[in-house]
Amino acid sequence: MKTLKGPALFLAQFAGDEAPFNSLPSIARWAADIGFKGVQIPSWDDRLFDLAKAAESKAYCDEVKGVLADAGVELTELSTHLQGQLVAVHPAYDEAFDGFAAPEVRGNPKARQAWAVDQMMKAAKASQNLGVGAHATFSGALAWPYIYPWPQRPPGLIETAFEELGRRWTPILNAFDEAGVDVCYEIHPGEDLHDGASFEMFLERVGNHPRCNMLYDPSHYMLQQLDYLDHIDIYHDRIRMFHVKDAEFNPTGRQGVYGGYQSWVDRAGRFRSLGDGQIDFGAIFSKLAAYDFDGWAVLEWECCLKHPEDGAREGAEIIRQHIIRVTEKAFDDFADSGADDAANRRMLGIDT
Repeated sequence: MKTLKGPALFLAQFAGDEAPFNSLPSIARWAADIGFKGVQIPSWDDRLFDLAKAAESKAYCDEVKGVLADAGVELTELSTHLQGQLVAVHPAYDEAFDGFAAPEVRGNPKARQAWAVDQMMKAAKASQNLGVGAHATFSGALAWPYIYPWPQRPPGLIETAFEELGRRWTPILNAFDEAGVDVCYEIHPGEDLHDGASFEMFLERVGNHPRCNMLYDPSHYMLQQLDYLDHIDIYHDRIRMFHVKDAEFNPTGRQGVYGGYQSWVDRAGRFRSLGDGQIDFGAIFSKLAAYDFDGWAVLEWECCLKHPEDGAREGAEIIRQHIIRVTEKAFDDFADSGADDAANRRMLGIDT
């Protein structure tokens, strides 16, 4: 068995224009000071990171790692959640997602998609230059507007969507394979890869690609009322990243999973700071340890109530307490009788 690494922090929700959140050296020192050992960097935030330079320059990547080391943390992974989203965008969401792209390609879906693919290719090379073996992203979505079949979906609609999604992602997965890096799709509502069944549909379309893997975040399963522990049993071979994020689900006679168009505070399903929700992290950490997951436990803070700095500080300690230092021996080794094959056969009454 292997011991998880951590605690680490996804910086996306903390980066800002005010110190210490406006530069990589200062935000890294802040994270280390409150107990984190690693940071996951959002590749789109140029206050913290230059993706194009990282793809081209090993020296720049060494500089980034040096900055983190000086602060007392290390890089866990890069993230391209925003760019990955733009690999596949249904026209209904063109305007909503346009702001994720570079200004020069906004309003032009074809150019925006090409830009997103180029960003992913750069992320593969940057991850290789940084020496990290996994990468976080979103799949994007073509079929999501048809999630609930009314009116009935025409035959072949979903299959066509997933075939196209697989076609777009296969060259990206190949580039990551050449770089020696796993692509870890965050399984997330709003993405075509939003649960185990949809992940399997995609995996089939990319030929069971070895670099097609999962970012496991139980909060998104809680809000869908999916069994997040059984999910680990089913997909542990494909789970290569872990976001530690809490949530709660409290349905009423007025609303359930869909949330009734209410704000996050008023929804039946809400993201909460770590320790304030309903997710059984003791069971999750135990299962991941049993399945030899040796990646990072990365806090992603999202909460409709608590201040992010309080959530981060508390979350670092909660993760530290949950990480299981796995045993190197069996608890009953003291009673080992030292039996050999002949003794085993005698004990079973088998003629030798």
